[in-house]
Amino acid sequence: MWLYLVAVVSMYQLVRWYRERQVVDQLQDKYVFITGCDSGFGNLLARQLDAKGLRVLAACQTEKGAKELKAETSERLNTVILDVTKSESIAAATQWVKEHTGDRGLWGLVNNAGISGMMAPIEWLTRQNFMEVLDVNLLGMIDVTLNLLPLLRKAQGRVVNVSSVIGRVPLVAGGYCISKFGVEAFSDSLRRELSFFGMKVAIIEPGYFKTSMGNTEKFCQDFQNAWNQASPEARNTYGEKFLTSSMKALQMVEPKLSSNLSLVTGCMEHALTSCHPRTRYSAGWDAKLIFLPLSYMPTFLVDAIIRWNMLRPAKAL
Repeated sequence: MWLYLVAVVSMYQLVRWYRERQVVDQLQDKYVFITGCDSGFGNLLARQLDAKGLRVLAACQTEKGAKELKAETSERLNTVILDVTKSESIAAATQWVKEHTGDRGLWGLVNNAGISGMMAPIEWLTRQNFMEVLDVNLLGMIDVTLNLLPLLRKAQGRVVNVSSVIGRVPLVAGGYCISKFGVEAFSDSLRRELSFFGMKVAIIEPGYFKTSMGNTEKFCQDFQNAWNQASPEARNTYGEKFLTSSMKALQMVEPKLSSNLSLVTGCMEHALTSCHPRTRYSAGWDAKLIFLPLSYMPTFLVDAIIRWNMLRPAKAL
C-alpha cells in the first residue's frame, strides 16, 4: 500500500518537474512591463530578464531610478516614469507601451510596485493611512492591469501580481495586509476570466525580505509616527511600555530578513517564461514552512498561535 503511494507521489513530482522545465519559445521577441523598478524585486527582475534577452519595459517612479537602471542594462531595456496612483500617468505609460510593442502585444505584466505603509495597532491609524497603501498596492495595480489588458490579450500573455505571505495570514495591522488580501482576490478572479483567452495569471507570495520597503529602520519610524498621531486615550490604553517593547521587537526582525531577492525574482521569471507556470509561488523558507501551513490550519488555532506571540497592551484583560 505504502509502496504504491510513494510511487504515485514520485511520478507526480517527476511529471511536474518535467513540465515546469519547459520554456516558452522566442523569448527574445517578447515584451515584459514591470512596475516598481527603482529598487528591490522590480529592479533585480528587470536586470535579470534583460540578461535573458527579453525586451524589458521598466516603469520607475523617479528619474534617478530610471537612469541608474538604464546604465546597468542593455539597449533592449527601456524605462518610463510611472506613478500608479495617478490615472493620467498610467494612461501615458500605456500609450508608451503600445508604441514599443506594436502589433506583437505585451507578453508579460508584473505588478510589483508597492509600499508597506504604517504597520501599527489599528486604533493608532487613520483612514488616510489605509488609503495611502490601498492606492498603490491594490487600486494602482488594478488600474495598470485594466489599461494593459488589450495589449496582453493580443499576445495571449501573462499577468504576475506580487502579493505576500501576510496576504494569507495577517500578522500586522494597517493597510498592507488588507491590500494583499485584495491582490489575492483580484488575481483569482482575473485568472478565471482570462483563461478563456489562453492567458495566465500568477501570484507571487514572498516571505520576509530585506528591501527598501521592508527594513527595520522604516518599520520603527512608521511605528513611532503612528504612536505620535494616536489619540491620548489610545496611547493610555496601550501604554509607553507597549511602545518601547514593540520597537525592540521590530529591531530584532532585521537579522531574520533574507537579502537573497533572487528567490522572489526567480519565481517571477518562471511565471513569465515557463510553458506551464504555477498559479501561486511561495518565495522564502518562512513562506513555505511557516505561513503556508498556517494558512491551512483552523482559524482558532492560528489565532491562538499568533496571539501567544503578540505583546499585550497595558490595559488588556
